[in-house]
Amino acid sequence: MAGNVEIIISNASSKPIYEQIATQIKDAILAGELGEGTPLPSIRALANDLHVSVITTKRAYADLEELGFIETMRGKGSFVAGGNLELLREERLRHVEELLEQALFDALSAGVTVRELHDMLDVLAEDMSDA
Repeated sequence: MAGNVEIIISNASSKPIYEQIATQIKDAILAGELGEGTPLPSIRALANDLHVSVITTKRAYADLEELGFIETMRGKGSFVAGGNLELLREERLRHVEELLEQALFDALSAGVTVRELHDMLDVLAEDMSDA
């Protein structure tokens, strides 16, 4: 558990474990579930909670720090970084726009109307909110 966010590791995922950890923490930060300054568990504590190697959690934290999501202070621990989260969110939004643009292109190429595409997105969103 990072802060108050439960991290779920999937052995069936094609993503490496460190990436699963980093992605879930990053998503929690972007969603506002982990606010600026929120302390994260120590690398060792998180490794114990998740039953993974300390090297794995260290890699996840290192990646998050490199991306600007967390700050680590020697002797104090790791904390959610502040300041540039809006910029990080904008990067994420730009990526979503690129994916939507590709989906629109593929849909129109397959004869799917924009209205049908909206309906598909609504159904997918509803399915995700039910999960």
